[in-house]
Amino acid sequence: MEKLKNCISSHVTIDTETTDQIVSSFKTIEIKKRDFFLKSGNLCRQMAFIENGYMRMYDIADGNEITLWIASQGKFITSLSSFIFETSNHWNIQAITDCKLHVISREDHFKLNKTQPKWLEFDNILLANSFALLERNMFSQLHTTAKQRYDQLLSEEPDLFKNVPLQYIASMLGVTPETLSRLRKVN
Repeated sequence: MEKLKNCISSHVTIDTETTDQIVSSFKTIEIKKRDFFLKSGNLCRQMAFIENGYMRMYDIADGNEITLWIASQGKFITSLSSFIFETSNHWNIQAITDCKLHVISREDHFKLNKTQPKWLEFDNILLANSFALLERNMFSQLHTTAKQRYDQLLSEEPDLFKNVPLQYIASMLGVTPETLSRLRKVN
């Protein structure tokens, strides 16, 4: 769980003992390519830190899969509103590759929020980063070209293009696979 410990300590100043106490609330699981971490319509009762692998969050609209986000190692993934507010979840979260995850239950997450101030501080940073990412993605969809979105993703996450099917990347960028193919040829 070193990557999880490093993730926490990279965002908050924390001692080893506290980090170990926090990490002890996580359990490690492995899921295979195409397996689901969460299905649409279910309550989300856990949050995962991705030790390795790739996962995607998507929905199906008019028979088409729409990818909201692709998460890679070192990132957390959950259906945030369902996890926090115990509402019905709208997203599928599926492994794109075999994945090793460190998972915390909703119950343990909120217990840590009450007992470990450093976890609460880290959790607030996670929430702020989630909102900032959502805001950035919404702005990007409204105010940038497909080429600009492609270039930005390529510079920030080049390994996605080596490990994730291009149709998922195209969907996340809001373009067709054909448009993504043309963009890739230009670069």
